Amino acid sequence: MKIGFFVTLSIVAFSSCKEENKKSASLGPIEPQAIKSHIAVLADDSLQGRKPFTIGETKTVNYISTEFKKLGIEPSNGDSYIQKVPMVEVTSTPSENMEITGTKGNLTFKAVKDFVAFTRREQDTIQLKNSPLVFAGYGIVAPEFKWNDYKNLDVKGKTVVVLISDPGFKANDKTVFRGDTMTYYGRWTYKFEEAARQGAAGIIIIHQTEPASYGWQVITSSNTGSRLYLQAADKHKSRCKLEGWMTEEAATKLLTSNGITGDIRAYSRKKDFKAVALNQSVTVGLSNKYKYSTSQNIIGKITGSKRPDETIIYTAHWDHLGIGKAINGDSVYNGAVDNASGVASMLAIAKAFKDSKEKPERSIIFLAVTAEEQGLLGSEYYSLNPIYPLNKTVANLNMDALGFYGETKDISIKGKGQNEVEDYILDILNKNNLDAVGDTRPSAGSYYRSDHFNFAKLGVPAIDIVNGITSKEHGAEWGKQQKQDYNEKQYHQPSDNYSAQMNADGITQIANILFNVGLKLSNESTFPNWKQGSEFKEARDKSMGK
Repeated sequence: MKIGFFVTLSIVAFSSCKEENKKSASLGPIEPQAIKSHIAVLADDSLQGRKPFTIGETKTVNYISTEFKKLGIEPSNGDSYIQKVPMVEVTSTPSENMEITGTKGNLTFKAVKDFVAFTRREQDTIQLKNSPLVFAGYGIVAPEFKWNDYKNLDVKGKTVVVLISDPGFKANDKTVFRGDTMTYYGRWTYKFEEAARQGAAGIIIIHQTEPASYGWQVITSSNTGSRLYLQAADKHKSRCKLEGWMTEEAATKLLTSNGITGDIRAYSRKKDFKAVALNQSVTVGLSNKYKYSTSQNIIGKITGSKRPDETIIYTAHWDHLGIGKAINGDSVYNGAVDNASGVASMLAIAKAFKDSKEKPERSIIFLAVTAEEQGLLGSEYYSLNPIYPLNKTVANLNMDALGFYGETKDISIKGKGQNEVEDYILDILNKNNLDAVGDTRPSAGSYYRSDHFNFAKLGVPAIDIVNGITSKEHGAEWGKQQKQDYNEKQYHQPSDNYSAQMNADGITQIANILFNVGLKLSNESTFPNWKQGSEFKEARDKSMGK
């Protein structure tokens, strides 16, 4: 492990400041040192990057469970803190080359350098042999936006090549989807799902750094080696044989050879766009190893004094990427920010509730979920197998990758305008002279990228907040630069480490806000709902019998 936390960032970001600590404390009872003490353990090399199915999982689960017990947090799954999550680990090794052949010429792409490929299917080998290639634009079927890239297209047995994000990105027109605010249709998870529904044999997403919101190094660190999936009765045979990504450079060569040049995003967002058969085929194989096991969600509770069957659920994912490719001599992906910061905050909030003189009338649930980095799997499993009925779940408050650069004057509400939990946050911000802003990177689709999304899909009002960019101490430009440096150089890299000089004031700021939101919700009898126009309102109304 390289000593130092975000070594490329300014040391000022990590300086301890008693005055700032007092400001954090004024929002609530949680103090930075309490959070730092947990991060120091969770992001230590001894936990080996907290990857599920490893000794790192065992140590992480033991730590969180032990902390719950120390605090007097009750087990939530009968007499256990554990909800077992059945998963399969698939390790796919692609052939060294991806061969493109056809009347438009031949191309050879190299694994990792030009493409990554993997499968969900639980079989020893996968082979795409001369699978016809089709460029399907954004790969989206969205009736509400009157959009269908697969219209009159038969892709059975074929491999589709699609763009990341959705047509609204850089369209300079807010009427195209939601403009620069990504919809779920822009997420890679959706692209894979839709291609499978269409019967494609394979799908390759074209990586572009700006619309993806991360570089190719994130694709390789996240998609090489083993991947985890929830177990499925059909062994995932309903999914495409092969899923993968290719670099923009490789895609440009492929598309150019078929006469598609220039701005392919603009080309694909034209209303008269039609998918293009590329007159070329792809040959690539995968050899797979797989094993079945269970990972673990960790869940504890404080039983409500008057309405114990009604719950507020705090979530934070405990997992990260484990041990991977060494960068600058460091191969342990510790995830200090992503997401030791969230778990540490949840533990601090649990202590704040236990120490509070005001006891909650509703039950408070603390849920540390597994395998978020593999596709939000732990929260998906819980939402489909809830220990507490979702129509009695008042709200989900999620914490993921919190601010590492001190307190901010603004708080970013992901999915701003979606549900009424936001109103509770706004009340706290107004009382503390803090500004509310939307997602600081709306094109990244952050609302669909963490565990609250699985609750939202099933109707539970769910929210995720993080620090904005306007540093109280250094201003907006400085804060923006810190976030940019993290996204470009630290996100899903071994350099996401802990150091004793870490400034946890911003993390504490978020933890205190969410503690107060949960405390207020716990002592009310009403249920917040989704706001008019939210795509999640219908599911909530149905579950509540409206």
